[in-house]
Amino acid sequence: MKPMKSSFSRRTFLADIGMGCTGLALGSLLMRDGIVRGEETPAALHHPAKAKSVIWIFLVGGMSQMESFDPKPELTKYGGKTFEETPYKSVLEAPHLKKNLREVIEGLHKVHPKIYPLQVGYKQYGQSGLAMSDWWSNLGRMADDLCLVRGMWTTDNNHGAQLQFHTGRHALEGNFPTIGSWVHYGLGSLNDNLPQFVVMGTPIADCCGGIGAHGANYLGPKHDGVQLEVDPKNPLPFAAPGSSVFREEQREEFGLLDKLNKISAVEYPDDPALAARIKSYELAFHMQTAVPDVVNFAAESSATQKLYGLDQAATKTFGGQCLAARRLVERGTRFVQLFHGSNGGAGAWDAHGGLKAGHNSLCGQVDKPIAGLIEDLKNRGLLNETLVVIGTEFGRTPGAQGSDGRDHHPYGFSVALAGGGIKGGLAYGATDELGFHAVEKRHYVTDLHATLLHQLGLDPRRLEIPGRKRLDVDFGTVMREIIV
Repeated sequence: MKPMKSSFSRRTFLADIGMGCTGLALGSLLMRDGIVRGEETPAALHHPAKAKSVIWIFLVGGMSQMESFDPKPELTKYGGKTFEETPYKSVLEAPHLKKNLREVIEGLHKVHPKIYPLQVGYKQYGQSGLAMSDWWSNLGRMADDLCLVRGMWTTDNNHGAQLQFHTGRHALEGNFPTIGSWVHYGLGSLNDNLPQFVVMGTPIADCCGGIGAHGANYLGPKHDGVQLEVDPKNPLPFAAPGSSVFREEQREEFGLLDKLNKISAVEYPDDPALAARIKSYELAFHMQTAVPDVVNFAAESSATQKLYGLDQAATKTFGGQCLAARRLVERGTRFVQLFHGSNGGAGAWDAHGGLKAGHNSLCGQVDKPIAGLIEDLKNRGLLNETLVVIGTEFGRTPGAQGSDGRDHHPYGFSVALAGGGIKGGLAYGATDELGFHAVEKRHYVTDLHATLLHQLGLDPRRLEIPGRKRLDVDFGTVMREIIV
């Protein structure tokens, strides 16, 4: 029988001897967590990475693909007619209509037969000539840096698709690790004073996945997203001591907690909650100084603040989150997840009625900040190593719901990517002439996950936990045609 090979370095072993048995136990925990290593190097990559960080923007409720990144003039041409009265009645006979659909409530979201015309104009932007709606005119300025993935599809036609977009699994199957948690699990820290998976904005509501949309599930709580507020006085709710507590006093308190936790770690060396607690206490102490600095924009020039729309009421809130996201990745945070449109229910982008007024207002809140983020990253030389994702859980129906809305639509929708080694000025994949079905280069949501992980140097098929069998759909397929 071969002797077991130890992963402990001589340096780690000697350090643990100096700390005694408690140190050995804690060292083992931290080694397994990827915090303590024999060499001062990041976590081992599966292949060379083209990106270091991700800024993941999620528009809650389901943005219309036709009024954003996939304009369809045929909708206006045949507006008011039924599908059967157009040359495109075959969309109702396509196998995708039932094959890829898994309904929570059967028949709740039916096909709406009367075509709803485009509610906004569109034009071609940049040298690449990417077509985008007028509601995204600021982002249009960055067209040559964008990859519009127009052939996305999913299986849930209700808002459980919000959870599905982040985990790759239908909500009926329960919670699973999210894409942000897999990135956190697979990569080492770039800054021990900041969380590596940050969440800003109001997360999705409990009806649609809740904290599961930024949770780690069986990967363990240490890989959950950490929620931050863009408020220098209180960026980490419940994490700062009271005003009457001196920093020296708090340091002593943390020291005592550390000793108690290490004693418990000897008795319970495989307790993931304990490992997460030890890690969180240490990180929380360091974050009390580092995080307020991240969300304090006093050092940013007025030109930069205007670039993100901080000088305008409509864009100030989301613009601040985008600017904080840039400052986080600049300092080494791996994954920043921004939610926009959470309203305690399905989400503000859920346009069953009043689509024109609603989308006009919502796009006005995010278009300038997102464009400013991409431009700022580019100007600072950070766009090549930062992958920006602009997504939503599904699209909207080409048919009218009521007089002025569109229903849920999982059969074809769009996401936009920029940076991180992704080709710019590219429209990848396509829906049919009415924007109904993804028909060219069709991709399920985990294909987006796989592409993101690949750019970060990770192979999703090697991210697997013993005893936790993953399905083939979980791994996805890398969209290699969009990679530089």
